[in-house]
Amino acid sequence: MAKLKEKIGYALGDAAAGGITWKVMSIAFPVFFTSIFGLTVADTALLMLIARMFDVVTDPLMGSLADRTQSRFGTYRPWMIYGAIPFGLIFALLLYTPDFGPVGKRIWAYTFYLLMMVIYTAVNVPYGSMLGVMTDDDNEKNQFSSFRMVGAYAMGFITLLSFPYLQKLVGGTEQHQYAVLGAFFGVLAAAGTLACGLLTKERLKPVRAEKFSFKPFADLFKNKPWIFLTLIGICTNFFNGFRYAVAAYMFDYILGKEITIGSLIINYTVFMTFGEVTCMIFGGLSPKFTQWVGSKRKAFMVAALICAIFSLLFFFMPQDAAYIWALIAIVVITSVGIGLYSPLLWSMYADVADYATEKNGTSSTGLIFSSGTMAQKFGTAISGSLVALLLGAAGFISGTDVETGETIVTITDMNAVKDMVWSIFSIFPAIIAGIIILLTYIYPIKK
Repeated sequence: MAKLKEKIGYALGDAAAGGITWKVMSIAFPVFFTSIFGLTVADTALLMLIARMFDVVTDPLMGSLADRTQSRFGTYRPWMIYGAIPFGLIFALLLYTPDFGPVGKRIWAYTFYLLMMVIYTAVNVPYGSMLGVMTDDDNEKNQFSSFRMVGAYAMGFITLLSFPYLQKLVGGTEQHQYAVLGAFFGVLAAAGTLACGLLTKERLKPVRAEKFSFKPFADLFKNKPWIFLTLIGICTNFFNGFRYAVAAYMFDYILGKEITIGSLIINYTVFMTFGEVTCMIFGGLSPKFTQWVGSKRKAFMVAALICAIFSLLFFFMPQDAAYIWALIAIVVITSVGIGLYSPLLWSMYADVADYATEKNGTSSTGLIFSSGTMAQKFGTAISGSLVALLLGAAGFISGTDVETGETIVTITDMNAVKDMVWSIFSIFPAIIAGIIILLTYIYPIKK
């Protein structure tokens, strides 16, 4: 049985990836690129689309490569140990705004965004795959998944809550603030990733294929549970992706950039922090909730239903900062559902990996978990790309002045932009949650 130290070590891996790097990227992009860095809406949308096409190739290859790795640290741990420093460094450079013109900025953004996707894949695919080799006990897998989600949401809570206060502490322009905070959080992400690699253990040996083959890739598309779970994973990240990507615009153009209540500063990061702490609490309760409901599948459906109902309710709330606490309350209840289903997703991937091993005779754990990482990146980035395109269609225009290099934002129809922002935060996620319920109902593994 795994010790508490190891479970905490495993939690640090997603605290670094999900709670720091991906959390900042989810909530700061596309608004960082359009309103601070100075890319056009079209460039931002295209960047995120290109990155996803890139991931379709790199994520499965990384999963297959990780499955075949052999070292003194094991199969999956060396990727975190040796990838930790590049992970933090590239993240820091991604949030730095160079003093370039439009073309130079475009090259910088495209280069470091794609590099960030590569290093995130190289670290996070092996990290997720470790769940399949740390224990063969199903309840302990749920515990590891729960620790993972609590780590991610706890660090996400700290990251988002501290962000506006750290910005004020750093001072200067927003470009300077993001550059300094990128370096700060990059160091934390590197440290957490390294600690995870050093504190965890691989107890089970993957059943390796004797030589490289494309058969495991073909087998994936014959694996019905994998197909449904990958679609569910993409949808869960669409659900979160729409909400996080548009939250900054909601504060900038509807609720006011900052709402000050006593000593509390509520901006878009703090607003979403209320959801993060709720996810952390209910992520920890997810194993007990699952036992009470009777199966992972049923628990997932109930959690998605909560998300659907309260996302729809948000749409009918007034677009007014006077209702901020009511809006926060709805976000908190929605996050109960997210917190309950998030640990289940990774535990279900472990079930799919076990199913594939039994069916095919060789382990494809890394390959299967890579689809979870791909779903995470695909859902988040495509939703961010769609947010940029939809806001552009509503009348939001951004870019960089050719002569001065300054970021320019113009809005041609403010009411249309406001309505689009509100719908993206509420109606779009509600529809996605409905699709999640349907897919989970059809999902064939009944555990």
